Amino acid sequence: MAKYLFIYHGGKKTESEEDYARVMNLWGEWFGSMGSAVIDGGNPVGLSSTVQPDGSVVANGGANPASGYSLIEAADDEDAAAKAKACPILAAGGSVELAEAFDM
Repeated sequence: MAKYLFIYHGGKKTESEEDYARVMNLWGEWFGSMGSAVIDGGNPVGLSSTVQPDGSVVANGGANPASGYSLIEAADDEDAAAKAKACPILAAGGSVELAEAFDM
């Protein structure tokens, strides 16, 4: 099995404690549906900065700001995509970027 970095982009912020609990429950159900394939459930992330080749730092989040990440085990690219298609961030208007993570 290969490891895949799931990078989350976008998604809407919750408006109330009840909405937050509902969304967190959806994430918990999604992670639970993948069982041991969830290597690291990850975390949300703040706005990123980019270090440019000249050493300057741009603090604008980049071209497509990440909002979180997870590390998931999958058989191949198709399996990783199938797992990502059930991610709750999609229903909130966000997206999931997939990248295989290689051992060194």
